[in-house]
Amino acid sequence: MKQTVTIITFLFCLNYSFSQSVNQLVIDDKGKEKLLGKINREGLQQNSFKNWFDKNYETYITNNKAIKTIKKDLNEYTIKVFLGTWCGDSKREVPRFYKLLDQANFPEDQLEVIALDRTQEAYKQSPTGEEKDMNIHRVPTFVFYKDGKEVNRIVESPKETFERDIANIIKGKYRSNYQAANYLDMMIKQYGVKALKNMEDDLLVSRLSEMVKGSRELNTLGYVNLRAGNTEKALYIFGLNTKIFPYRANVYDSLGEAYFDAKNYKAALGHYYKVLTIDSEDKNAPLMIEKIREAMN
Repeated sequence: MKQTVTIITFLFCLNYSFSQSVNQLVIDDKGKEKLLGKINREGLQQNSFKNWFDKNYETYITNNKAIKTIKKDLNEYTIKVFLGTWCGDSKREVPRFYKLLDQANFPEDQLEVIALDRTQEAYKQSPTGEEKDMNIHRVPTFVFYKDGKEVNRIVESPKETFERDIANIIKGKYRSNYQAANYLDMMIKQYGVKALKNMEDDLLVSRLSEMVKGSRELNTLGYVNLRAGNTEKALYIFGLNTKIFPYRANVYDSLGEAYFDAKNYKAALGHYYKVLTIDSEDKNAPLMIEKIREAMN
């Protein structure tokens, strides 16, 4: 009992520590630095982060003429940025975004920045959960709010440039990257998984097939939900992906992994055998089949 109380107290103190401060520095199991939770510019200009932040900030050439056209309207927004200090896209785009905001004299107190993890247990999650229910499936993600409501978001990278993308957001003429993932998440929130299962063949599959960039788009969304403990939602997303890409081995691998995590070993086994019918040289499927058989015994 004493040991249990000690563990609970430790976890509480750890969470309290993250919630009370910014720029929490963590060393991963490979000895690499990463920031987690709420951070700011100061955190990104320290330690190993300084090199890539300063370099990408300085080398980005802003379109000052375009910035002048958005400067006044942009100040009416608040912005929330989700990034990974371990992520190549975040290392490139976030410093550029900061430079644009500086050129536009954007108030930094209207900017909130959250660093997410990449471990299997906390895939694209913050220790204090700011990303919860926000459909953050790619980093960086730049979320724009006006009057307290989300207006739009730039996902992973601008479609054109930050200046042009923001101008289109202000005009109400912007469609972010990864529309299929965003649309599916919205539909699940609106209708729920059970209701969508009755309409997926004549609505969702055909609609998503037109929008999706590739099999990895929904796979990433599925893994974000799986690691967050939303197993039913993850299984549904992975299942839809097998209907959109029925000849891709990786989608069945992901669905098999989700069933394995859910301890539905029979379903997991079937999907890993499906992987091998598509790609007989796949290396992961035999390992998982053996792992599943051991779990079933």
